Amino acid sequence: MGGNGTFAAGRIVAYRWETVGEIHGVKVLRPLLPPGQKRISQKLPEESHSSQMYLMLHGNGTFAQLRIYDRQHRLRLELAYHPEANLDKSHKDVLHYHIYTQPGFKHGPARLATPAMIRRFGKYLKGVLP
Repeated sequence: MGGNGTFAAGRIVAYRWETVGEIHGVKVLRPLLPPGQKRISQKLPEESHSSQMYLMLHGNGTFAQLRIYDRQHRLRLELAYHPEANLDKSHKDVLHYHIYTQPGFKHGPARLATPAMIRRFGKYLKGVLP
């Protein structure tokens, strides 16, 4: 995966992700630390190259983020577990989602994950559900 998942307009871009496994047929990605950088992006790619869904886990193996892409490989939905200030002022992790209105780059406000989402994606939510 290069360019945080973008196609990079035909330019060669350093890889920023590596596939480290699969959970129920969905690739689990881990960010690579680019040379000279001290921090790693904590979000999955804005575009996919081959899959319609990617997962990212926290270092302890618990769920961090799931992104769903359309047939043109553009980001459409993100489900995540981290602090979201407009949903929980205590800065605790909260399971929430964003819908991307401009594919891949602009999303709507965070909303609490629905019971239907939890049922559908529960098998990926390791460490989030009781």
